[in-house]
Amino acid sequence: MTADEPNRRNRLVSVTLDEASIGRGTSDQEHERQIAIYDLVEENDFGLPDRDEGPYALKISLHDAKLAFEISNETGDVIAVHILSLTPFRSLLKDYFLICESYYDAIRSATRAQIEAIDMGRRGLHDEAATLLQERLKGKITCDLDTARRIFTLVTALHWKG
Repeated sequence: MTADEPNRRNRLVSVTLDEASIGRGTSDQEHERQIAIYDLVEENDFGLPDRDEGPYALKISLHDAKLAFEISNETGDVIAVHILSLTPFRSLLKDYFLICESYYDAIRSATRAQIEAIDMGRRGLHDEAATLLQERLKGKITCDLDTARRIFTLVTALHWKG
């Protein structure tokens, strides 16, 4: 075992969204979803506290206003399922969707300065939601802020029920 092997094990190699939980979004939303999955698989820091069973596969779904994270090992065995209430995320999701709508409208007609201002607000909300996600997963799943940001993007994708 090399010195960096444990880090390589604390990662996601596959991420899927439960098809029953999501609907088709707009082309912008579908694009965001695909980029988030690609970026998440390419670069992440994801693990289960006190367990060394990675790398992991993650399936994210939405059930009765609760977020479900189903984590499997390399052989496909489900090794953990964590359910989170979305209630603490409600106002952030609402604000995030509103600012994303403004952003997508702005990129078609606003000035560069206006787009940058909206994007700063969007990024701020995204960071706030990622931090909340890390807090809510504490003791269940460990991940860095960038991984939490990408996971939050996928959470929004589940909420975009087409």
